[in-house]
Amino acid sequence: MDVQTYLETVRERLTFSLKIRSVEIADERIVLPSHGYFRARLVLTNDDLLEVSEYFTCDGNECNPIKYRYQWMDSFSGLIRRWDNANHFPDLPGFPHHVHVGSEENVHPSRPLGIIDVIGVIEQEIR
Repeated sequence: MDVQTYLETVRERLTFSLKIRSVEIADERIVLPSHGYFRARLVLTNDDLLEVSEYFTCDGNECNPIKYRYQWMDSFSGLIRRWDNANHFPDLPGFPHHVHVGSEENVHPSRPLGIIDVIGVIEQEIR
């Protein structure tokens, strides 16, 4: 899969998700022939917000995030979850991948995730 095809796949997934009310793409770029960037703000059907930011690389049939941040928030209590791979918690299994749950201080191990993975998680969790 090339960068352009991956970007088209992400846009299509966001457009057709039954849990996403609106999508505002803030930035979308082909950085190099094998590298790209995507950033957007989504409003979910339950009025939660999801901000996604992903710098990725494509090689062969797959594209993988290199640097990412996906922040899911509600309008009442704030942070629901934030998945990212910043180098903040070297002692966690799966470093640097981690997720903040409910607050900045409540950090758990995670695995590498892409935008499409996060949309799948959210679709399973919101009713």
